Amino acid sequence: MPDFLLPDLGEGLEEAEIIEWRVEVGDQVTIDQAVVEVETAKAAVEVPVPFAGTVTALHADPGATVAVGQPLVSVDPAPPAVTTGPAREAEEGSGNVLIGYGTRASTGARRRQARRRPQNHPEGPAGPSGPAGPVRVISPLVRKLARDAGLDLTAINGSGPAGVIRRADIEQAVSRPETGDTRVPLRGVRRAVADKLTRSRREIPEATVWVDADATGLLATRAALNTKTPEQPVSLLALFARFTVLALRGYPELNAHLDGDEIVIPGHVHLGFAAQTDRGLVVPVVRDAHQLSARDLSAALTSRTAAARAGQLGPAELTGGTITINNYGVFGVDGSAAIINHPEVAIIGLGRIIDRPWVIDGQLAVRKITELTLAFDHRVCDGGTAGGFLRQLADYIEDPVTALGDL
Repeated sequence: MPDFLLPDLGEGLEEAEIIEWRVEVGDQVTIDQAVVEVETAKAAVEVPVPFAGTVTALHADPGATVAVGQPLVSVDPAPPAVTTGPAREAEEGSGNVLIGYGTRASTGARRRQARRRPQNHPEGPAGPSGPAGPVRVISPLVRKLARDAGLDLTAINGSGPAGVIRRADIEQAVSRPETGDTRVPLRGVRRAVADKLTRSRREIPEATVWVDADATGLLATRAALNTKTPEQPVSLLALFARFTVLALRGYPELNAHLDGDEIVIPGHVHLGFAAQTDRGLVVPVVRDAHQLSARDLSAALTSRTAAARAGQLGPAELTGGTITINNYGVFGVDGSAAIINHPEVAIIGLGRIIDRPWVIDGQLAVRKITELTLAFDHRVCDGGTAGGFLRQLADYIEDPVTALGDL
């Protein structure tokens, strides 16, 4: 009776957390049928079983963490027995049937349908007056976490769409009554981010440079582009990304990574960008960004952001970046001494754009000013390279027309 072990999910991932089983003991499975949804440090993924048969055991409960190579599910490949007789006919509404199949929905199918049916009431039976009002919970894992913590789901405000209660809402509601302290487990994406940032701080001797830039011309350029073709809008982040990629032509060291005692400078730019999601901070990657126009970059950034917030990006789409950009301005701040996304060697930030006094040709004017920041690995380049790159990027932002000569 073969055991299906948690496979290597790629990108160096060593474990995964069970979110939801798609089968139960006694169900029939076919080759490549998705049997479980797991969450890794990168994304939520469905895992298919590599053989067919009858499920005989599930080796972990929702919420449990399973290491790569540990058993997930046991499957008996033997053909299911044929059951006949009045009792089976009464139960399934048919004559000779295979276990798990029949003229009506199989028990496994009924269980799966019940498991996936939207839940409109909290755990436990309804009282004499009926269900205690709608509680928007979709994930069985969320219900289990709430039940284990002794939480009343009706007292929790969901942060998801239409008020859906998410795991983060449960974790934030878990507290110690004697102190009022809130304890949030460091797991999943949050733990992966913590591990990567800790490694970055430990291994990379980083330095930060910054410069204020007049973004008035940048905003005017974006407005002109979007007026011309409103059906294909270009975002501010896309223009920032395009100018970043362009500036890297003269300073390729900032697009590199270290391999032992060698600096490896790739011939491509796989652009990562920081995106805030309900699962935490993730960095989707736009591959071969150096080959994309501003409009193509805008479309790619928009689609990947939506997919990241919906939890639809796989590990391959969240790794492999060569440099990262971050729009701090959406948080209403001017800048940040960011931590480099290891094993990259640089991260570039764009602060909020606000009205500030600015001197032009000796005259004081009110302009749209932003702050650009660059954190870089001092092992790879010196301040002259970092400052030259940031100044070039600022020049493109202040006068986007100058970028045409380098495109």
